[in-house]
Amino acid sequence: MSRELDIPAVRSASYEADPQEVHRVLLLYSGGLDTSVMLKWIQDAYHAEVVCLTVNLGQPGEDYAVIREKAMRLGALECHVVDAREHFARDYLVPAIRANALYGSGYPLFTALGRPLIAELAVEHARASGCDTVAHGCTGKGNDQVRIEATIATLAPELKVIAPVRSWQMGREEELAYAREHGIPIKASQGTESTAPYSIDDNLWGRSSEGRWIEDLAHAPEDDVFQLVTRPEDAPEQAALLELGFERGVPVTLDAERLGLVELIERVAELGARHGVGIVDHVEDRIVGLKVRDVYEAPAAAIILPAHRELERLVCTIHQNQFKPELDRQWAYLVYAGLWWEPLRGDLDAYMESVNERVTGTIGVKLYKGHARVVTRSSPNAVYDASLASFSQSGGLFSQTAAPGFIELFSLQSRMAWRLRNDAHRE
Repeated sequence: MSRELDIPAVRSASYEADPQEVHRVLLLYSGGLDTSVMLKWIQDAYHAEVVCLTVNLGQPGEDYAVIREKAMRLGALECHVVDAREHFARDYLVPAIRANALYGSGYPLFTALGRPLIAELAVEHARASGCDTVAHGCTGKGNDQVRIEATIATLAPELKVIAPVRSWQMGREEELAYAREHGIPIKASQGTESTAPYSIDDNLWGRSSEGRWIEDLAHAPEDDVFQLVTRPEDAPEQAALLELGFERGVPVTLDAERLGLVELIERVAELGARHGVGIVDHVEDRIVGLKVRDVYEAPAAAIILPAHRELERLVCTIHQNQFKPELDRQWAYLVYAGLWWEPLRGDLDAYMESVNERVTGTIGVKLYKGHARVVTRSSPNAVYDASLASFSQSGGLFSQTAAPGFIELFSLQSRMAWRLRNDAHRE
């Protein structure tokens, strides 16, 4: 492949790489077909050295030694494997939990939360390895290109970016042919279009599947897509009850056992997956203008987020509970849109942290055949008094005899407006 034919001559953004100035590239490497082809292609097309970076965010079933060995065999100068699970949980998932983060009422942002961290680590390792350019495997139709490139442009304006999948005009069959031509190992499941797996992304917080029949809105989910969560129909007949303990909005105990955050999330995910909890069949608005259907499996998020939200409602006033969801939605949008470094997100985090100072207590959740339902609540900070709520008791801070005066004043404007409108109609 010639340099002139395969590298775009015109750049549309200041941070895109000038081919003549690309000498050493930090490649975000997963070990899959796209990034393995990319590793060889960058060496050929740019005559550049390649340093690989693989980030562990809790993807199940990965053999990172094998990934590193493959990268080195394909000509990488170095291959760094970073275990970022604790960093991800502490600095990305905790803010998401405090913000009850869902985009479009369904997507718990696991990919969106992982990308700025991956890009942050790419900047760190690119600088340490003397790289002038960062390469990634995102397509031109997705949100991930925005999340990664916006982070790099924000944190390291001196680094440039190349996105081969967006520019090399190779379809899947061309990639496979290129791989065979250059001796790049191909998994059996990657061998043909008809047997191609779903496009998968997963980490500690969840898993997404795209492609094949998922793109057909009239096609109901097929069983083979569910590789993490048990189909609800096959879940145990016996319900399970778990209890989550929170301190300042952070989950810290599972059934009264104190655990590290990563282990707690993994164990909650295992319980949820066993009981068919966390399946989301979702059509969402991408920031690049497309509507796209995804199938998500997010058992930990499907349990922890509702539990946190319920505890937060228990300790907050009615005014906080009406106001905060608006900020939660804004927080989720910024993260979904790849604007992790937007100052507003930091401002919102400050509010979320302030509210969550009092979000301490325990929530009981019942799991049964795809459902996770909050069934018990307890907090030393609850804005709740059983004696006040009881219909069998009277007195104390709540005086029932004061209710008529309250009703008269509370409904005054509404009653006056109703009368004025009806008087006008009668005239």
